[in-house]
Formats: sequence, structure tokens, C-alpha cells
Amino acid sequence: MTTRPGDPTTPLPLPRFPADFVWGASTAAYQIEGAAEEDGKGPSIWDTFVGRPGAVRDGHTGAVACAHYHRYAEDVALMRRLGLDAYRFSISWPRVLPSGAGRVEQRGLDFYDRLVDALLAAGIEPTPTLFHWDLPQALEDEGGWLARDTAYRFGEYAAVVAERLGDRVRRWITLNEPFVHMSFGYGYGVHAPGRAMLLDAVPVAHHQLLGHGLAVAALRAAAGPDAQVLIANNCSPVRLRSDAASEADRLAADAYDTLHNRLFNDPLLTGRYPDLSAYGLTDPGWGGIVRDDDLSVIAAPLDGLGINYYNPSWITAPADPASGLPFDLTEPEQAYRRTAFDWPVVPDGLTELLLGLKARYGTALPPVWITENGCSEPAGLDDAARVGYLGAHIGAVAEALAQGVDVRGYFTWSLLDNFEWAEGYHQRFGLVEVDFATQARTPRASFAWYRDLIASQKP
Repeated sequence: MTTRPGDPTTPLPLPRFPADFVWGASTAAYQIEGAAEEDGKGPSIWDTFVGRPGAVRDGHTGAVACAHYHRYAEDVALMRRLGLDAYRFSISWPRVLPSGAGRVEQRGLDFYDRLVDALLAAGIEPTPTLFHWDLPQALEDEGGWLARDTAYRFGEYAAVVAERLGDRVRRWITLNEPFVHMSFGYGYGVHAPGRAMLLDAVPVAHHQLLGHGLAVAALRAAAGPDAQVLIANNCSPVRLRSDAASEADRLAADAYDTLHNRLFNDPLLTGRYPDLSAYGLTDPGWGGIVRDDDLSVIAAPLDGLGINYYNPSWITAPADPASGLPFDLTEPEQAYRRTAFDWPVVPDGLTELLLGLKARYGTALPPVWITENGCSEPAGLDDAARVGYLGAHIGAVAEALAQGVDVRGYFTWSLLDNFEWAEGYHQRFGLVEVDFATQARTPRASFAWYRDLIASQKP
């Protein structure tokens, strides 16, 4: 196995970041909270999906997860030891609105009230994400994100949360990874809600983005003019498998870039969708899906663009033209170190991605935040590979900063080992090891490394 320069197992020395650069960590509600049926919480699509035979490895569920709902104070104490400036968490929509709309469950809001107060008391800035894939099942029963009405319900939900927390929360994130939710949840069916619709899932993109725009307006109205509003998009630089790529390969790469990246960034930053003719969409209204003024709602000015990065995507022309997709995902020719999830470790892909965003969008690109970046490694406390991963990727952010990209913060994924969606508890992303039998938390070597890095960056 060979490694690329910048892919060390021991992190490279890091330069000093700007004094106001924000260091954080991220989690998500369904992955850590547990308490799936407590205090009036309604079922989410993930509560339903985990009950489907074979949907999640070994039948694992998030019913208990890290029991964060009951142990949040212990987890905030760990964040304080870590020295975090900010903590990105998600709010469970069905915990606040059990049916997705209508009656508000005050006990759910009370939990997030307590969490926000505990974070502020610890000197940590709360950064909530309103939707991290746990749609209320009641809304899915009415069509989910395939239904335009869900976008309006999301705007109403944003207003409810902001009315309660907006006096203390300054930075908000609307959606997490709408591309992944569309493709994995509705396109391939490997995530909740488990629909396998392939390209018929594309309306999910528009309705999520419309919901985002409606939530931006609701947050600004309820949380006040000082509120900062972002979205967290999973982006991936697109690479050809080899230097001998054909014109068909290049067209396939452009088509994939359009679906994965531009479909979710262009309307936000330019007010229009990219050319989707490679997917058979030549009507700018998508057959009535995109209506008058929708794009002006979606393109409401953002205070930042969140970027979740894990690795590039390697693309070739489709081997089977009848597959229905204008590309094939493939593996790189070059050998890279692999995480426990078998994902290639490519730190320079993050620099490539950030520079590419700056080149594509220019002055339309708002400040960028790395809202997720991390890796799964084998269980155990001596996680030198994770330390190397984090050091190399933070170094990649530093390189983008040096080349003029306005990056304001870095949130690693994740604070805790957690329920990793269809993989259950088999993938370990945490700076903190969690024993799911006892709920004991034990900081790993990467926790100490990140703590020391943050401390070294302080004036």
C-alpha cells in the first residue's frame, strides 16, 4: 500500500489559524439521543426503517444509542474538557412536533432548552441543525419530501424552534446533506425512508431546498437580525479514474458533479438550477415541480455554506447504458489508505473542493464552514490513524485558507461513537469511545490531540 503526500499517519505541523476561527464537533439527534419513545416524541422515518428486516446491519436501532437525551450534561462536560468553541447538534423534528405539524411537544423543546443553556454555561456556542434525516413518520405517510407540503411544514417547524431558542442561539443550520438524503433515502433506498426510486427521487431535492428557503425566512423572523443561517451540503470533488479517460468519461463526470454538487449549490448561490438534461430534465419547471418564485425563496442570502467532506468521487461512463444513470461510480486506480468504513483517505480532495467552490461561485460564495469531517477507525483508545486523518484534513483547510478561501470554522465528526445509520454500531467515528452496554464514555488519543490543537490555536 502506498500513500500520497499529505496522507500521514502522524499529523503534519499545522500553521496558526485566524484568531476567530471556530473549532467544533458534530453529532445528530437520531444517532446519539435515544429516548425514542419518551416524553411524547413521535416516530421518525428512522424509527420505522430500523424495524424493517435487513435494513440495518445486525438489526441495530437508535432506540437507546448514546442515551444523550439523559446524559447530555456528561457529554457537555466532555466538550468543555475538549475546549470546543462550538457544538453542532441536530434537533429531532418529531421530538418537537410529534406529527410533524400542529401540536408542539413542550417536553421536547424543554430538552433542547436545557442543552442550549448547558452549552452556553460551558462557554460553547450551540449550533443546531434543524433536519438531520429524521423526518416525522406522519409526514412521510403523506408523501415525505416528495410532497411539496413538507417544505411548508419544515418552515413552520423552524419557526417553532427559533421562537423558543432564538434568544440564545446565534448560528443555525437548516438541512444536513440533502443530496445524501435524496439519493440514499429515496433514490437507492438504503437509508430511511427506504424508497428505491432512482431518478424519480429528484423532486426530493427541490422540496428540501424549498423547505430550506422557507426555514431561512422563519429563522430570520423569529431569531432576529443577528441570526446566522447556513445549510450543510455534502460535497465531493469529482475525479476521473485515469489519465486515459475518454470523452464519455468526462461527460459522465460532469453529469455526476451536477447531481451531487451543483444541484444543491447552484440554486442557493446563483438562483437557478444547473442543466439537468443528462437526467432527462429539460423543462425548467421540472413538469410543474418548480413553481414561480420558488428559486427566489431558495436563494435567500446565506451567512455561510456548510461543507461536509469525506472523500472524492471517481467516475466513469456507464458500462450499461440501460442502467438509467449517465455515470458509474468506480474506485481510484491509485492506492490510498482506507478507513474502517473502506473510504479512501484523500486530504488534498478537501483543498481541491474548497478552491473549486471559490472558482465556480466567486463573490457569490459566502463564508465556508467545514461542518463535518472525520473517519471511522477500529474500536480502541489508541486511534493514531484518526489523529493522522484529522491533522491532514485540517492541514488541507489551512492550505485553502492560504489560497484565499474564507473558511470560518471546522467541526469534526464526531464527538461520540454513535448509531451509524445502516451500519448500526459497527462504525466508530468518535473522539470519545462509547461502551453501548454500559454507556461509559472514554476519551481516545484523538480527543487529547484535538484538545491540544485547539488550545495551541488560542491567543
